Amino acid sequence: MQFEYRAHGPVRRTYNRPVSEVKCTYCGTIGIEQGFVEDSGDGSRGYARWIAGPLERGLLGGAKRMGRPRRQIDAYRCPNCGHLELFATQPV
Repeated sequence: MQFEYRAHGPVRRTYNRPVSEVKCTYCGTIGIEQGFVEDSGDGSRGYARWIAGPLERGLLGGAKRMGRPRRQIDAYRCPNCGHLELFATQPV
């Protein structure tokens, strides 16, 4: 698992560990399962994306997305308690 983490400031840390060594932040179980968040709506690409900024709705009620940066969402699930960890990683 590799992702960048920014802790309330300009410092970035890159983590690169096997998923089998990552600990669940909820129950402490070691070893989480990698997956993804599906988007099965009309016209979707099959996966969800994180979009920067607060949600703003357009005239027809849909989310305004034009010009906003988008990132892939990497999802990890704890096999013990089912807790999900989501990370907005690489640009898409």
